[in-house]
Amino acid sequence: MRRLISTALRATAVLSPTLAGRLTFELWRRPMMRGQLREAERAIHADARVEVIDGVVTYAWGDGRRPVLLVHGWRSRASRYYGFVARLVALGYSPVSYDAPGHGDSPGRVGTILDHQRIIRSLADRHGPFESVVAHSMGVPFALYAVREGVVAGRIVAISGLAEFGYLVDAFCAALGVGPRINQALRRAVETRLFHGDREIWERFSVGAGDADLLVIHDDGDDVVVPAQADVLTARYGPKARVQRTSGLGHSRILADDQVVTEAVRFLTRAPGEPGTTDQASDVAERLDLGAQ
Repeated sequence: MRRLISTALRATAVLSPTLAGRLTFELWRRPMMRGQLREAERAIHADARVEVIDGVVTYAWGDGRRPVLLVHGWRSRASRYYGFVARLVALGYSPVSYDAPGHGDSPGRVGTILDHQRIIRSLADRHGPFESVVAHSMGVPFALYAVREGVVAGRIVAISGLAEFGYLVDAFCAALGVGPRINQALRRAVETRLFHGDREIWERFSVGAGDADLLVIHDDGDDVVVPAQADVLTARYGPKARVQRTSGLGHSRILADDQVVTEAVRFLTRAPGEPGTTDQASDVAERLDLGAQ
């Protein structure tokens, strides 16, 4: 099916790059399937306090003190953080999350980074300020942009995240097997259809310099967001970012890996000045063979 789509798009691009861009855009903006609730997630999912805020389904656990925001990625849902939720609640934190528009139990069409900024701001008004943020995959640039635009977060963990907004288009076109002509047409369609023709979005919505301590965790075998994006992310964010590598977990299983959860929560709960925080080592790059198989 992918080969047929690729052939059809390339043929269309010869006649009308603009039409090819529109068709590719319609494919690009749809998750095609919703992440379903898994058996391992049911208990945590059932324990959540559920509200609808800004048209999306939101979840909260704990007693409301020391809130931690959890932001999921493409074709995912809040319940994927079940390992984080259980650990954080046991330590006295209060995780908060949401199913993105068109994902999980939230209705509607898929939103943009600006929709996520608005939702995260509403959650901060309702539950915050956040002590920390954990984000996965596409949720990483969404969360970091919201923080850059004023949402408070003491520390941030970015798992399997991308740094460059344009990588979304590049990776999608590479997966379809289409070339630069359709890539550029898709970029123009994104600019026109979602952002009123603004061609500056590719830099504006990419990760920028940040003030909160940031831990980047990325697997060497990630075939959805290439490992090089972790290096770009830490370089763009600045001296308060450090990276840890894992092996054998790929793009999605990393989120539920017990050792990854342990390391991320340890980072979030360290006291200022403890080893591993950036006030002691600002440019440290660590390699952990977590979850090696």
